[in-house]
Amino acid sequence: MAPKTRIVVIGATSAIAEHCCRLWVQGGPSELILVARNGSRAERIADDLRGLSAQAEVSVETMDFLLAPAIAAAVARWTADRPLDMALIAHGVLSSQQACQDDLDQTRQSIEVNGLSPVLFAEALAGAMGRTGRGTIGLIGSIAGDRGRRANYVYGASKALIDRYAEGLRHRFAGSGVRIVLIKPGPTDTPMAAPYKAQGRRLAPVEQVARGTVEAMRRGTPVAYLPRRWKIIMLVARALPDFVFAKINF
Repeated sequence: MAPKTRIVVIGATSAIAEHCCRLWVQGGPSELILVARNGSRAERIADDLRGLSAQAEVSVETMDFLLAPAIAAAVARWTADRPLDMALIAHGVLSSQQACQDDLDQTRQSIEVNGLSPVLFAEALAGAMGRTGRGTIGLIGSIAGDRGRRANYVYGASKALIDRYAEGLRHRFAGSGVRIVLIKPGPTDTPMAAPYKAQGRRLAPVEQVARGTVEAMRRGTPVAYLPRRWKIIMLVARALPDFVFAKINF
């Protein structure tokens, strides 16, 4: 019997992460560790995953996503007996820009949840994978991190932190068996993007983004824009001179 692929999913209740887990359990023997803040919701997802495949071993853990000692201890526990094959770091919060401007605590929360917390998990996981010389870490960033916009610059700044961190981590492990994959979705049809949907914005199906995420992690793609058209769109956006960009209201 083929060994089970061991995957830890941080922020397992996010819509993208949940759909990735569905693909993984349907793709072959797997052991998934679902890490979440909402334990009851994660347990419901775990039950669903077990129902999709008799070969799936799924466990749930809840923890404080900002407590560094707890994160370090959890990673040590997950890797004590066997190494992890993959880790997906998928959690985040989409605070409105106006709320961040009006309330500094909202700004703090956005930066901590979207920027600091993923870095803490990734750094702990990178240490464990570095010791075994193999593994894949996927971090979900955002196209919002490519250029600061008046509509979401606090959220965008937190995602830009993930961009630079992933770039440096990839440089750290260049030439090794540890792969760092940065996923950069555009607006996606998830509960977090409900305000965009209410405005009539075009959103990518979450299933499409999940398939792209799983494929990028399988291939070890350094940076994956999802859907892929966003790679060209953001290339143009980054190239616009400031005096032109300042006149665009989006």
